[in-house]
Amino acid sequence: MLPAPSPTASIRQSDIQPLLAAYRITHYPVVVRAPRMVQGGGFGDQVSKPNTWTVYFLVDNVWVQLESARGLRREWSSLDRLETWLREQGFGFFWVRNDIEPVASAES
Repeated sequence: MLPAPSPTASIRQSDIQPLLAAYRITHYPVVVRAPRMVQGGGFGDQVSKPNTWTVYFLVDNVWVQLESARGLRREWSSLDRLETWLREQGFGFFWVRNDIEPVASAES
């Protein structure tokens, strides 16, 4: 299994539409399960909710993460809400990567 992309730069939500218009986002977004970095919003309980979802974009062949207005990584506690947000940004497809939580074995 290949490792999840590692971002080396960041963009803000306001950068997405100009980058799409200029054809600089060249890959489906990758939604990644990540350890929580942001505390707050009622979801900052590291014990009961230690992981969140974040999104990476490939811009000019460099993986970038989405940054909030405060300069922190943008995080979602719900994959459903992140999917809604991506669709609002104009993305009909995206990849999901979860290397943190184990996959249950399938029963025959």
